[in-house]
Amino acid sequence: MRFFVDFCIHYDRRNSGIKAIIIFPKEISIVTHRNPDGDAIGSSMGLAGYLQKLHHNVKVIFPSEYPTSYGFISGIQRAVIFDLDPNGARQIIEKSDVIFCLDFNGLDRVDKLGENIQFSKAKKVLIDHHLDREPFTDIEFSDTSASSTCELVFKVIDELGDRSKIDPDVGECLFTGLITDTGSFRYGTRSYTYEVAASLKVLGVDDYKLADKIFNSQKEKHLRLLGHCLANRMEVMKDYGVGIMWLTRKDYADFDIQRGDTEGIVNYMLMMENIQVAAFILEQPSIIKISLRSKGDISVQEIAQKYFNGGGHKNAAGGGVYASLGDIKDKVRKVMPQYLTKLTV
Repeated sequence: MRFFVDFCIHYDRRNSGIKAIIIFPKEISIVTHRNPDGDAIGSSMGLAGYLQKLHHNVKVIFPSEYPTSYGFISGIQRAVIFDLDPNGARQIIEKSDVIFCLDFNGLDRVDKLGENIQFSKAKKVLIDHHLDREPFTDIEFSDTSASSTCELVFKVIDELGDRSKIDPDVGECLFTGLITDTGSFRYGTRSYTYEVAASLKVLGVDDYKLADKIFNSQKEKHLRLLGHCLANRMEVMKDYGVGIMWLTRKDYADFDIQRGDTEGIVNYMLMMENIQVAAFILEQPSIIKISLRSKGDISVQEIAQKYFNGGGHKNAAGGGVYASLGDIKDKVRKVMPQYLTKLTV
């Protein structure tokens, strides 16, 4: 709760600080983490839409490509992708008067852009809801009890007295993070989360159409990949309620897996009776990625941080390890019994 209390006590001071730096038009860049998800994309594009209404020149930078399923987000085609245009991204950072860092709290999450941000003379503003933040910004809006960074962006705009500037396009961006980071309001929520959702509906967001765009636009290969994962790549540790799923490099080639194609698959294991933790292990060209999800009081954030060079939230975390697929599967099997009580079923 320390971050939440800190957020509340010092909010007026931070509110004044951010108001002072955006009162006149400036060159502003917005940066989010590598492999951007719905919350990273929604918060970045939503904040950009708001700041443009204040007549700022705003550029959004993604360190890597975003999933094509989010192509409907207003203005996303104008975002600069560092992997595709590193010089352009660096020039934007160099020219910026203000840099907003959204949905990440450590410079390692933006890879090569981290050094440019660190040594930039621009004012840096953090808006984030993850644990263990690093001190690299001038103004911090950090609240680990928030459902999403989109929720915090709404709060910042609202407390600045600019709720009226959240039009349906900006609202749709912010609602995207609410939906995706909470698993359609199934976890990580608080009462304020629903207040924000209700406010965005009042401001004109059609949540039914938005959810349809996000969840019902998959290609045939996505369903075939899901079927393959469930039928051929899943193991269940019944004694401890753990689901383990994996994809090999060959699977990536066979199914033409692109960025974003595996998003959400890990959650299917939590649909099983008595499953407490789900682990999804991805054998990528140079690293093994792992996504962890849990129910209730089980902290996969601690597991990810201690064993897989990662972090995240209590019930949703991940990491990356330079090892073999087999070694990581074995490590998951060995680690889970240390955190889980044996089931009596």
